[in-house]
Amino acid sequence: MTHTITLTVNEQKYIREVEPRLLLSDFLRHELGLTGTHVGCEHGVCGACTIMLDGESARSCLMFAVQADEHSLTTVEGLAPDKDNLHPLQQSFWEAHGLQCGYCTPGILMSMIPFLKQNPNPTEDEIRHALSGNLCRCTGYQHIVDAVKLASEKMRELEK
Repeated sequence: MTHTITLTVNEQKYIREVEPRLLLSDFLRHELGLTGTHVGCEHGVCGACTIMLDGESARSCLMFAVQADEHSLTTVEGLAPDKDNLHPLQQSFWEAHGLQCGYCTPGILMSMIPFLKQNPNPTEDEIRHALSGNLCRCTGYQHIVDAVKLASEKMRELEK
């Protein structure tokens, strides 16, 4: 048995037939080819699968694709129009060396964008608290914190 779902992903509308048990992370990766959404723990703990669902961070490994029916999603692929025009957060990660292997980076980006919208001038402690749902095994988080802080400055400048 399958269900028809209609959803918007990165501003593109999709209509697909899916099995009820298909995870949203698997739908994004295997059905739509959006492999920037990574699957780490498959229990919602590591944050690697984080996307934005209607503008809010959500763990795609904890949702079924059918639950995204009639919703709008953004994956890391939807943040920038091309490699020469990065989102300020992506640019800040590059400038502040906020990534190493990059596996956790898409999930962190997708967690920090709503955070920065809600808190445009965060303290280091607030950033660290916001990052607590995203695990990174390569860094000590300091460069990630620096990148988020830099992004908050860039984003505030764009708002002026």
